[in-house]
Amino acid sequence: MRKIYLVEDEDNIRDLVIYALENSGFKAKGFPDAVPFLEAIKSEKPDLVLLDIMLEGMDGYEILKTLRSDDNYKDIPVIMVTAKDEEIDKVRGLDMGADDYVNKPFGVMELISRIKAVLRRYGKSQTEESEDKIIFRDIEMDLSKRVVKVAGEKIKLTYKEFELLHYLIENKNIVLSRQKLTEEIWGFDYEGETRTIDVHIRTLRQKLGREGYIVTVRNVGYKIVDGE
Repeated sequence: MRKIYLVEDEDNIRDLVIYALENSGFKAKGFPDAVPFLEAIKSEKPDLVLLDIMLEGMDGYEILKTLRSDDNYKDIPVIMVTAKDEEIDKVRGLDMGADDYVNKPFGVMELISRIKAVLRRYGKSQTEESEDKIIFRDIEMDLSKRVVKVAGEKIKLTYKEFELLHYLIENKNIVLSRQKLTEEIWGFDYEGETRTIDVHIRTLRQKLGREGYIVTVRNVGYKIVDGE
């Protein structure tokens, strides 16, 4: 049975979501803030975390940053659940490594559907990444350790930058639309998709130090090429 942890400070929402999760076949546990949640994952890791942003003390962004910076927890899927509806808030959460984003008020069935979709993608990703390394020109990706080296030098990528680079290399020389990249890396559509993809491509180019590797195809999207 899949375990879902929910960090939510509103008792009524937390109780409702836990009830819905348990009635949908999940094992669920709720926490009002970061302290008991971070203590709980030390003894039992969940399969997915539902994370509110507006929390007392450590907020959702800080909790997400803590998870993504710890090798023991960095690959746990996270769905942000929040009343915030600004595009910049979505971009920030996704860029930090969130897998999906649900706004309050939300339908319980929609939330369950999003959870199942993320778990399906995560399971697929884990199976595919059992192969250890990918070499592309002078880029080396260690998929099990999630380490990237360029010309032998290690570079630091965010969770989504790593996923994006991996997908581009897996589809080298193929033009990929922004919509396709959004669906594959984030698994859902939202209004800020163009900006998010463009920002991630720009930072990838900067970190790789290889402007010519990722090519912009005007009015369509991007591709990574294996030759000059």
